[in-house]
Amino acid sequence: MFFALCNTFILGSIAAIHFYWLVGGKWGIANALPASPKGQLVLKPRMLETLTVALGLTFMAFLHLAQTEIVMVNLPDWINNYGLKAIAAIFLIRAIGEFRYVGFFKKIKNTKFAQLDTWFYSPLCVLLSLNSLITSLQA
Repeated sequence: MFFALCNTFILGSIAAIHFYWLVGGKWGIANALPASPKGQLVLKPRMLETLTVALGLTFMAFLHLAQTEIVMVNLPDWINNYGLKAIAAIFLIRAIGEFRYVGFFKKIKNTKFAQLDTWFYSPLCVLLSLNSLITSLQA
């Protein structure tokens, strides 16, 4: 239950930040997107992409919350089992990265995003992955 609650809080918080950006908020966005060494943004997410990420994170938080028994949700066992394992895989892949701008094995390491990614974002993804896997094994 502890691991599920941790992920519920973390994923819910990250989803809230994405909803904030969706409605025009600017706080934190400059450090949340990978940039080239010249400072040009590599990703320029549009509203639909930001909404998709926000809803996906909300769903992930809900799946974890359903495991805490704080809310009683009668989901099929396969959703609990495979959904939580899929979340674990997604965040592990994110932590590993795409080998250029994102993840532990990125080549571009001298930008503000890259530094935050190395010391905060990627380790957080490992934590989310492990917590999701542990929660799936307890389900």
